[in-house]
Amino acid sequence: MDRLAQLKQFIGKEFDPSPSPFMKWLNPVVISAEEGQLEFQYTVRAEWLNPIGNLHGGVTAAIVDDIIGATMFSLNDKSFITTINNVIDYFSTAKENDNIVAETKIIKRGKQFINVQCEIWSADKTRLIARGTSNLFKINN
Repeated sequence: MDRLAQLKQFIGKEFDPSPSPFMKWLNPVVISAEEGQLEFQYTVRAEWLNPIGNLHGGVTAAIVDDIIGATMFSLNDKSFITTINNVIDYFSTAKENDNIVAETKIIKRGKQFINVQCEIWSADKTRLIARGTSNLFKINN
């Protein structure tokens, strides 16, 4: 089964079969999956909070990096694709037990380089929590 079909099988469910132990720890629910475009929902847990009770910026960055990796997974490309950089802008907060939604889309897909954007929203999509962009490099094996 191709990777995109595997993601689509889990729409509305936690993505348990992820090959990434880190993604399993983040425990996203797949909302939608198309080639190069994903939407996952996360529930903010206590261990994701900073000392003042808001979603920690490092966890936000980790979600961005992880779902962008899953977006590369959705391309069914046989090459390994590695992250060159992540740039995150933080706009708002989330609290424990809040549901947040991360959405990705490919901005530019070249032969070797891919630029991807991720936005993290409140569950009702009225508040943008963060926006990240990444440049990735395709390593042909």
